[in-house]
Amino acid sequence: MKYLLPIIIPTLLLTSCGGEKKQQSINDIIDSGNISILRKKKKDIEITQLNLSNQLDLVNDAISAIDTTKKLSQITTIKVTKEVFNHYLELQGNVSTKQNIIISPEFNGVLNAVYVEEGQIVKKNQLLAKIDDGGLGQQLAQLKIQTNLAKTTFERQERLWKQKIGSEIQYLQAKSNYEAQREQINQLNSQLAKTEVRAPFDGTIDDVITDQGNVVAAGMTPLIRIVNLNEMYIETNVPEAYLSSVVPGKTVYVDFPILNKTITASVRQAGNFINAANRTFKIEINIPNMDQLIKPNLTAKLRINDYSNESAFLIPQSIISENADGEQYVYIVQNTNNSNIGVTKRVIITTGKNYHDKVEVLNGLKSHMLLIIEGARSVKEGQEVEIINQQSTQ
Repeated sequence: MKYLLPIIIPTLLLTSCGGEKKQQSINDIIDSGNISILRKKKKDIEITQLNLSNQLDLVNDAISAIDTTKKLSQITTIKVTKEVFNHYLELQGNVSTKQNIIISPEFNGVLNAVYVEEGQIVKKNQLLAKIDDGGLGQQLAQLKIQTNLAKTTFERQERLWKQKIGSEIQYLQAKSNYEAQREQINQLNSQLAKTEVRAPFDGTIDDVITDQGNVVAAGMTPLIRIVNLNEMYIETNVPEAYLSSVVPGKTVYVDFPILNKTITASVRQAGNFINAANRTFKIEINIPNMDQLIKPNLTAKLRINDYSNESAFLIPQSIISENADGEQYVYIVQNTNNSNIGVTKRVIITTGKNYHDKVEVLNGLKSHMLLIIEGARSVKEGQEVEIINQQSTQ
């Protein structure tokens, strides 16, 4: 060092004292426009710059030799503690309802009346529409008159037959005629009932498709769509690996992103058949719909808790490394001696399930270890480090 200073000081003095002159000289050279002189000046400056750089390296080496202060890698740690770990199977499905149908007529004719409108809530068997009966009502009225006469004739013949008056043929003919008339009435009543369109279940009128006055065909013309929003469910496919954990009664958390709503439901049915094409089985999930906001075909995200550990070590996925043997490891800090300086140690770990960015550690970690969570990728075994932040929880 004592030989270094005499070299540096004269150089710095010469640079300081002659700086203004050199600057002026450079300006004169530039103004001259002489390319040869300019190139020579450039070379002189480069040589001077190289000399100064070499001298600066010597100074830095001398400082490093004298200064015993070490620059340590700075890290952030967390104290390892046990916590509850819940793993969820995440699926997606669409809302469905088995009571979502389009009603078609059972009778041909003119649609005389529609008694409901879209959005109306109706009850089972409520009259929704009426089709012209084509004269069946008049036929029924006439037939009832004839049937009353046939009944009177039959009752008279029955009394006479019991009194041993009249022939058996007269009695049987009257009975047969009366019974035939009653059967015809039943058939006409059945035909007339088909002219009335009634709700097959409690629900809401979603769409009135055919207006009053149109001619409708039995089984062909769509009249009204009715939906029951109280009997909603979600059907989705589950990988066969979860056959034993996803069973009827299992709690399901259902998220509806569009509604910004989450509800708690349960599996009401789990299929007994494995689809050979995709190795999945079907499940159905009951969906309560008290506010009627959930509609058929609405997309939902499902979370089913398939694994829980009440006392688990959880660490971030990002700090786990792997060696050439395929072993996973993390770094902890030891020998802190109640200070912020410690030594790193590599710890081989065995991991379990992971969920989002957290991984369950089955072996390798103990409570109260100081785990490196920031700076873990830049340290090595046995390195002295400085803890700049020690978090209490993850």
